[in-house]
Amino acid sequence: MPSAPRLTLRPYAPADAGAVLSLVNADRLPGQPVATPEMLHEALAGRSPIDGGWWAELDPPATLVAVRADGTVVGVAAWALRPGDGTGLILWLHCREDPRVADALVAGALTALGPRPVEAFQLATALTRGVGALPRAHREATHAALERAGFRGEPQWRYLLVGLPAPDLPRAAGVRTLPEPGDSHARRLEVRRGEAAAEAEAVIGLPVEGAGALWWIGVRPPSRRRGLGRALLGSALDLLASHGAREAFLYVEADTVPGAEDDRTAATALYRSAGFREVDLLHSYTLRPAS
Repeated sequence: MPSAPRLTLRPYAPADAGAVLSLVNADRLPGQPVATPEMLHEALAGRSPIDGGWWAELDPPATLVAVRADGTVVGVAAWALRPGDGTGLILWLHCREDPRVADALVAGALTALGPRPVEAFQLATALTRGVGALPRAHREATHAALERAGFRGEPQWRYLLVGLPAPDLPRAAGVRTLPEPGDSHARRLEVRRGEAAAEAEAVIGLPVEGAGALWWIGVRPPSRRRGLGRALLGSALDLLASHGAREAFLYVEADTVPGAEDDRTAATALYRSAGFREVDLLHSYTLRPAS
């Protein structure tokens, strides 16, 4: 295994769990839950409640820790191979943003994966509620280490957060709240007239440690520009607050083309006008081997 001065890289061992969780939680974003041993177990096994289908395409992940001469674990990284196309993935990495440790872990992962295309921070892990890409402002040393290794980063998601309750927002009339199929911790809100298709709908994730998630909100084109989206947003945040949420987070795509069908400019403006603030811009990375 490659090493930096006074730094050794070795495979993860069960006795490292406490130190690894400390590293993970040092990078926790506002609104995200504290990572638990159960969450770490799922991440080490290559499972996640979000992006689960993508994780199922990977070989079992390998996990490496960086250790000082005195035995202190100061970094951790996990990677895996996607056999379908031969791409390697750096899945997660934590090092308290020590540049030397970040460089060593990235180098160790690339050495293990060999000369092939590699992606980094593409999938949401079990250690968070949906944070798959790297929060660049909070993780500048990791971002810089990836760039030094030849990776190219692209913004993928804006991570936004708002305090609750949100009393200044309107509420939608005629909202139905339903269970979300396949997710006992989520609820679907619908606005519809009679048996016609829903005019607007939203999906929320019930709060964990006081933070709820807004996973989705959408209004059908014929019902847009009438304030329905803003009112449904108010209803969704109201429901989260009624379940004990003190804040709510969401992700909005950052790599859409202005004017295209998936343009999220209007949605981002709505969220910001409702009091959401951008916590960080999340990046994913790709590395192509030299031809």
